[in-house]
Amino acid sequence: MTQNTLIVTVESIGAVQQRTTEAFTQALTGDEAGEDAPHRLSFETTDQLAQVFTPRAIDLLQAIAQEEPASIREAARVVDRDIKQVSENLERLEGYDVVEFVAEGRAKRPVVPYDEIDIQLPLRETAERDAASV
Repeated sequence: MTQNTLIVTVESIGAVQQRTTEAFTQALTGDEAGEDAPHRLSFETTDQLAQVFTPRAIDLLQAIAQEEPASIREAARVVDRDIKQVSENLERLEGYDVVEFVAEGRAKRPVVPYDEIDIQLPLRETAERDAASV
């Protein structure tokens, strides 16, 4: 995994809370092992994940990372899509900190701050945890 990896998971709020508690405990005890911890984004359901990481959103992220367009308009040209759709897609991705905007004059340059996105979809673990919590 590269240093600039976003890990996207599907997990329960309880699992996220447990990981957060462990990270706080680790920080409070002065253990710096988690200093270079990867960035994480968690969704409760695969439907929620799929609403953010649509095939078009993934294509857009790849195009921005590779082509480094100077504006939203240029990003729309690169992916051959309507600027309004690209703008809405980028705003949604920005809301999840997957994309950042850099103001350059009147234009906003979209930037993907990650080298890779690692989407983790546990299959058996999720079913076993859900069955255990019932």
